[in-house]
Amino acid sequence: MRVLVVEDDPGLGPAIAAGLRAAGFAADLAERLQEADLKVSVNAYDCVIADRGLPDGDALDLLKVWRDDGRTFPVLVLTAFGTLDDRVSGFEHGADDYLVKPFAMAELVARVRALCRRDQPPRLPELTVGDVTMDLPRRRVRRAGVLLTLTAKEFAVLEALMLRAGQVLTRSELIESCWDESDPMSNVVDVVIRQLRRKLGPPDLIEAVRGTGYRIGEPE
Repeated sequence: MRVLVVEDDPGLGPAIAAGLRAAGFAADLAERLQEADLKVSVNAYDCVIADRGLPDGDALDLLKVWRDDGRTFPVLVLTAFGTLDDRVSGFEHGADDYLVKPFAMAELVARVRALCRRDQPPRLPELTVGDVTMDLPRRRVRRAGVLLTLTAKEFAVLEALMLRAGQVLTRSELIESCWDESDPMSNVVDVVIRQLRRKLGPPDLIEAVRGTGYRIGEPE
């Protein structure tokens, strides 16, 4: 899941993005409405978190433009404007959720997950490839019944591969779905795949397709 955080506070914006990344999301950050509009035009986001009081205007005005343009991604307004009229105005402009500062990071993550699920097609609660099982709600992976300890990025890459088991995912596709703009774009996929292979152990389920990307399937 890829999330855009629109927040100009130099401490809060990076902290929100870091909290989302720790929870398994890819998170980009914009400090101005103009920057947010540009990022939305070139990236596919599963959710946008937007503060209202930004240096170049109120995020609700940009939200209305997005909705008028037919953009349907879920938007959570995160702001200090917490009166009833403020909340009503947020929903009238097209917000899907409204959270008032100060807030708990755990609640923000839970709300973002709920918004992302609402906008996604239903998925099975468990994925299985060979003797590897992935419990999506609990975010646990086992091989031959043994629980594995994966980082958030390793989990995201393995999930992307298992969702399309038997198909080749290019490095660009994996970067688009599992990384955000703050990450290097060179060999990050290969590094995470190498770590996954080590943790999964033999026999190797992840096949490298030369010049293209990676595919997961049952070993021959």
